[in-house]
This record gives sequence, C-alpha cells and structure tokens, in this order.
Amino acid sequence: MEPMTEEKSGVETTERTNVHRARSMSFMRRIMVKTPSAAIHPESVPEPPEQIVAERKERPLTNFLSGLLSFIAIVAALVGGVFVYAERQVYAPGPLDADKVVLVRGSTSDVIDQLEREGIIDKGFLLTLYWQITGRSSQIKGGEYLFKREASLDQVTSVLIEGKSILHAITIPEGRTSQEIVDLLQADSNLAGDIKDVPKEGTLLPETYKFARGMTRTQLLDHMAQEQAKTLREIWAKRVPDLPIASPQDLVTLASVVEKETGKADERPRVAGVFINRLNTKMRLESDPTVIYGLIGGRGSLGRGLTKSELQQATPYNTYLLPGLPAGPITNPGRAALEAVANPSRTKDLYFVADGTGGHVFADTYEQHLKNVAKWRQIEGEKTDPSASIAQPPASAAAKAGAASESNDGSTKAAPQTNTNTKAKPAPAPKLIKKKAANPDANPDAAAAPD
Repeated sequence: MEPMTEEKSGVETTERTNVHRARSMSFMRRIMVKTPSAAIHPESVPEPPEQIVAERKERPLTNFLSGLLSFIAIVAALVGGVFVYAERQVYAPGPLDADKVVLVRGSTSDVIDQLEREGIIDKGFLLTLYWQITGRSSQIKGGEYLFKREASLDQVTSVLIEGKSILHAITIPEGRTSQEIVDLLQADSNLAGDIKDVPKEGTLLPETYKFARGMTRTQLLDHMAQEQAKTLREIWAKRVPDLPIASPQDLVTLASVVEKETGKADERPRVAGVFINRLNTKMRLESDPTVIYGLIGGRGSLGRGLTKSELQQATPYNTYLLPGLPAGPITNPGRAALEAVANPSRTKDLYFVADGTGGHVFADTYEQHLKNVAKWRQIEGEKTDPSASIAQPPASAAAKAGAASESNDGSTKAAPQTNTNTKAKPAPAPKLIKKKAANPDANPDAAAAPD
C-alpha cells in the first residue's frame, strides 16, 4: 500500500509545481516592459460574433407614402424660400432715383408696362404676381400720381389703390365774364372736352379751383355754378333787411356792377353803398361798365374809351338811360362783391371819383364831388378844356338830384340830374376826356363820361 501513496504524492507535487510555474510566467508576462506602440494594441482581438440578418418584407404603400412626404417637404421648402425672397423684393427699395409724376391709364398690364418704361419699377412680373395673389388687380385706379424716390412695389401699389391724383389749379379772377372764363378753361391743357354752351352771366363763382388731370371743362363749369349757387344762398340769407333789392338775382346784378367799378376790397362796401343810396333816391346808376357790356356783351375789352354817342345808345344795360338796375349781371362777381351789396356801408355818399392812387374819393353832395374831380385832374396833370364842365339837363320839378359816379378806370360819369332848387349853374355841353385807369385790374375800356 505504501508505494501507491508515494506515487500519488509525487503526482500532486508535480501538479503544484506546474501551477506555480504557470502563475510565475503569467506574472512575468504582466511585468514585462513593452514599447508604447505595443502597449496600446492588444495582443489579439477576438472576432465579433456572427450576426443573423433577418430578411425584411417589402411594403410598397409605406415606401410610396414615405417618398411622397419627402417630395412635399422639399417642395414646401422651395416654395417657402421663394416666398421669403419675393416678399423681400416687394418691400425692397425701387429703382427710381428721384420723385416723378406719371399719368397712369389703361388695363393692369398697360399700367405695369408704363411703370417699367418710366423707371418706377424693374420687376413687372413680380408686381403682376403680387397683385394677383393679394387680389389687388381690381383695385388699381388710373390717374396722375407722384411716385417717391426708391418707391417699393408695395408703395407703388398703395399709391395706385388710394387714387390720390395730383391736383392742378386754375384761378378765375373776379370780374370776368362767362365768355372770358370759358376762354380760360379752353386754354388749360390739363382739362378735357369741349364747352358747347357759354353759361349765363353771373352764374359762376370766381375762385381758385383744383382738379385732377383729365377732368372735363363742362364738369368744372358745373362745379363753379354749384359753388356760386351755394354762396349766393348763404349771402342772401345774411343780407340787411332794408335793401332796395328784390331777389338774389338782383343782388348778383348789382354786385357785378360793383365788381367792375373798383378792384379794391376795402372799397367795395362803400361803392355798393353809393349805388344803394342812388336806388333809394331813384337816381340812375350811371355806370360806364354797364354801357360797355351793352355794346359788346361778354367779349371783354372795348379797347378804347366810350364816346358821347355810345353813352346815349339805348341798350338793356345802359344805366345812363335806364332807371334802376341793368337787365342782368355784366360779369361774374366774387364773394366779396356779393357780400358788399348784401351789407353795404351806411353812408350818405352819392358820388365817387378816382383819387389818383388806385382808389376813390367819395362825396355826398354834388358840390363836393366837383371839388374832388378838380383835385383828381390836378393830380393827373391834365389841362381842363374851358368848354368842359358839368352838363346840366333841363330842370324838372320831378327830377332827383344826381351826378356822375366814378368807374373803376377813374373816369367820371355823365352829368347829374338836378331839380329846380339846385345851386349848380347850367354849363355848355361837356367834352369827353380820356382818363387814366385807377385800378390796374379794371376794364381798360373805361372812358370818361362828361365831367
């Protein structure tokens, strides 16, 4: 039994020796010095385990939807990019290097073509697309517009939609006849159309009127007539109650005479007062402009002074021969003249004559009027003809005292009527004297009636 024990003991000893040797070799390998390159690489890399790839089943609908969504996303991105670019271009400064006025007419395409030709825009296609997308094509209005420097497409669109055209102006001076007003309108190239009929005298209000290019002349005349009717109603309603004026038409008639007699605003109420006083005392107005209108109508200037025979020529407007007012207005009076007649100065004046400074001097007696005439002649430096004096008609118990009034050109009127109690002495028939106009805006035809 012992030999087997020794053999078993020897085997165990050998195994322990091998284990110890293996451990020593492992330790020695661990403590063995390695190069840097060898230290960072393992001695052996295990192979990865084999992967089992499962076969995928084909799904056509899923693949189609996935592709469609991808396509839509790409298109949306492109459209969004284009939209952002277009929006920036719509609000970007335009090519116009200075403010410019352009008359826009025609269809939408015509308007865009015209804007491109005028250099207002340089992206006509984009503007067309912008109008169509926003629905603004139907809102574009034609007209004459001012486009600002570097106006964007959006700003250009706003101008065309608002339709605030440039307004032109025409001024109608006070004291123009209807024919003269028609001539002024015909000469304005910003207006369109012809005038068939000349409006009645006194139906138009002299004023400054604004209008858009292309407005017809007839439309503007209608507007003037409406303004005159409106103004007349307002003034007639505010007139003083004791006027010898029967109707608004009579007010216009007398205002037209006042308008032609003086061009000074501060004198109109006093000149109106003279004529009101004459009407109240049944004296003839004796106004030169009424005689001229009776001779030539509304054609304007006579071109010379009145002659004695013309003063005696019977017409429906000759206030040297006819009592009261002339047959109708002799011009289109302005607001100031209408207001002057509706509210005249409260004086006793019956006469007026030029003072040599563009105005007039007034008198309530014939004797004072003669002195004023003499002063005016002295100022003008004219030599009085010995035969020129104040003509006196035959005395009449029924006649009212009267004398010459002064026209707006500075010329005195015909001799006054006088009654048997007048102190004025009869004199030879007067000689016509041409005198310098007192009002530069007055009718140049004014002529002296006998002094």
